[in-house]
Amino acid sequence: MSSLNFKHLRYFWMVAKTGSIAKAATQLHLTPQSISGQLSEFADTLGVELFRRVGRNLELTETGRRILSYAEDIFTTGDELLDLVRDKTFTTTITFRVGCADSVSKLIACRLVEPALKLGEPVKLICREGRLASLVADLAVHRLDLIIADRPMPSHLSVRGFNHLLGESGMTVFATAALAKELGEGFPACLNGAPMLLPGEDFAIHQRVLQWLEKSQVHPRVVGEFDDSAMIKAFGQSGAGVFFAPTVIARQVSDQYRVVPLGRVDSLVEQVYAITTERRMSHPATLAISTMARNTLFA
Repeated sequence: MSSLNFKHLRYFWMVAKTGSIAKAATQLHLTPQSISGQLSEFADTLGVELFRRVGRNLELTETGRRILSYAEDIFTTGDELLDLVRDKTFTTTITFRVGCADSVSKLIACRLVEPALKLGEPVKLICREGRLASLVADLAVHRLDLIIADRPMPSHLSVRGFNHLLGESGMTVFATAALAKELGEGFPACLNGAPMLLPGEDFAIHQRVLQWLEKSQVHPRVVGEFDDSAMIKAFGQSGAGVFFAPTVIARQVSDQYRVVPLGRVDSLVEQVYAITTERRMSHPATLAISTMARNTLFA
């Protein structure tokens, strides 16, 4: 089979959707005989049986059902393409696709990306969230323009990418006012026996937190580990335990999650990287992000 006949595929798709050749013929403004003949030709070309007759009705075979799922994707994508081309802003809008690793604070990611929406030309922002390896795979096939991560791109991934350090920040420990009162004063000694919410192993800072606790001879009661930065803060807001967050967003964390800082740990540093396929950032949105990081957020 040299190529797929998309006209035949659409006839098959319409028959499968409507449940009969007669209904499909009405939708396509063709005769039932024409549809039937094209459908038989399509099945012969593929070398498979697409339908079986059950009484007066047609029923998809297992192969037919699998082909239908592909047809759905193909024609849905085609409809989306037509909608996009008909959109008058299509030719003037810059699409900017950003991937944000789960381990990066959403407050930091939001502040970094915000300038991209304030460029002189219209920008359509598409944000994806996930684990770094998955995001790097999307970057490799140009589904993303940039990734915001808390570490450089892993060296074992065979993807051509470049790491751009946007900035770094010490960490602050937070708790609800009620929990802070219960723990008392004297940081970091007040963390001994305190319920603690730790960043999971996917966080670059995970091991550094454990080393700092050991070096400081602090022994909290770990009540949970989380692979998502927003989830840590949500549990912290509920009073489940104390948690770490970058000092550069300490005020926003306090305001948004209604928590108070217990103490700062300047030696415990979290880094934020932009990962791109460019050795030097050239996309107007990536340049806006870099400028914001350098001049404002991490200044």
